[in-house]
Amino acid sequence: MAPDGQLLTPQTLAPDVHQSEPIPEAARSEIERLLTSGDLFRYTAPEGAPVALLEQEFADLLGARYALAVASCSAALFLSLKALDLPRGAKVLIPAFTFAAVPSAVVHADCVPVLVEVGDNYRVDMADFAAKLDDAQAVMISHMRGHTSDMDAIMALCDARDIPVVEDAAHSLGTKWHGRNIGTIGKIGCFSFQSYKLVNAGEGGILITDDPELAARCVIMSGAYESNWKKHPGMQNSYMLWQNKLPLYNMRMQNLSAAVIRPQLPEVASRVAKGRAGHDRVADQLNTSPFLTVPPALPPEERAPDSIQFNLAGDWTDAEAYRFQAEAKKRGVTVQIFGLTEGNARAFWNWEFLGPQPELPQTRAMLMRACDVRLPTRLTEAELDYIANAVLAAAQSVKAS
Repeated sequence: MAPDGQLLTPQTLAPDVHQSEPIPEAARSEIERLLTSGDLFRYTAPEGAPVALLEQEFADLLGARYALAVASCSAALFLSLKALDLPRGAKVLIPAFTFAAVPSAVVHADCVPVLVEVGDNYRVDMADFAAKLDDAQAVMISHMRGHTSDMDAIMALCDARDIPVVEDAAHSLGTKWHGRNIGTIGKIGCFSFQSYKLVNAGEGGILITDDPELAARCVIMSGAYESNWKKHPGMQNSYMLWQNKLPLYNMRMQNLSAAVIRPQLPEVASRVAKGRAGHDRVADQLNTSPFLTVPPALPPEERAPDSIQFNLAGDWTDAEAYRFQAEAKKRGVTVQIFGLTEGNARAFWNWEFLGPQPELPQTRAMLMRACDVRLPTRLTEAELDYIANAVLAAAQSVKAS
C-alpha cells in the first residue's frame, strides 16, 4: 500500500528490474577501434590485448595472483575441475540450491555431483555437508544469489582432509568474508559477467587463483594452443610442462567482451554500495510483515547483492503462495518462488540429467517458499520503496482474506 493507504498500481512507479546495467560510454571508442581493426581474437596482438588487460585488472581488483577470462562462468567452473586433475567419476559436493549450470559443469568434467542440503537461510547445512564430505574428492561451493555459506567451517573441514574447494562466485563479485574477497578463499574462484550480474557483458566469465600450476593448466585447456601461452605473463616453465599434454576446450573470451567489461570494473565499488543499500532498504520494510522474513547475513559476511530473497513466513499453502505472486504481479512486481515456478533451473528436482537423486526435504521445503526479486543497483529509493510496498500489500491481501 502507498503511505496514504491507496492501492499501488503498475502505472505509479513500477520499475523495470529486468533491464541490465548500462554499458559505460568509455567502452564505445574501444569497441569501435576493435571493429575497425578486426582484432577480436585475444591472441592476435603480441601483447596488451583487451582480454589480457582485463585479466590483470581483475586479478588486481580481487587481490589474486592470476586471472583467466573465459566464455562464461560455467566454462570457468568446468576448467577449474579439470585443472584439479580429478579422477573420472570423482564425487564433487555442491549445494542443492544453485543454478543448473553448476551440476552441469560437474557432469561436463566427468565427475559426479553430490547434493548437500541447504537451510531456509539459503546456506549449506553444515551437518549434512560434514556427513557427505569423506566420500568427496572436491567441493564446489555456490554462493547462490550472493549468500555466503560458513566458509570458516567449510575450509576447516576441507583443509583437514586435503579436499580442494572451488568457489562459484557468479553472484558474489564484491562480497567479502572477514574482509577477504569472496573467490579468493578456495583454490579457485569463478565469476560471471552475464547480463544480470553486477558487471554486464551479456555473457562471459573469469577465474582467479593463487596457484601457478592450476592457472597454467586452465590457460592451456582454455585454448592457448601452440605458443599462445607465451602471451600470458609468468609461469613459463609450467606452460611448457603442460603444452600438448592437456586437451584444448576452446573456452576463450574474445576482445569485444573484454572491452565491454573493463570500463565497468572501476564502478564495482559504487555498485556494491548501492546494491547493499538498496537491498537493506527493502529488507527492513519486508521484515515488518509477520508473513515475510529476510534471513540475515552471517556475521563475517559483507554482501554485494543485486537481488533480494525472502521467505513466506508461517503457514502458507501452495494456493496462497500462487495468489501472492499474482497479487504482486497486479502491482507491477514479479516475484519468483523458486519451487513453484515451472521448470525452474534452481530447483534440484528439475535437474533430470543427473538421474534419480536422494530426497532433500530441507532444501525442497525452503525452495517451495523462497521468493526472489531483482533489485538492480540503478534503482532509485522511490523505486525500491515501490517494490517493497507492492510485496507487502500482496502478502497482506492474501493473508488478510
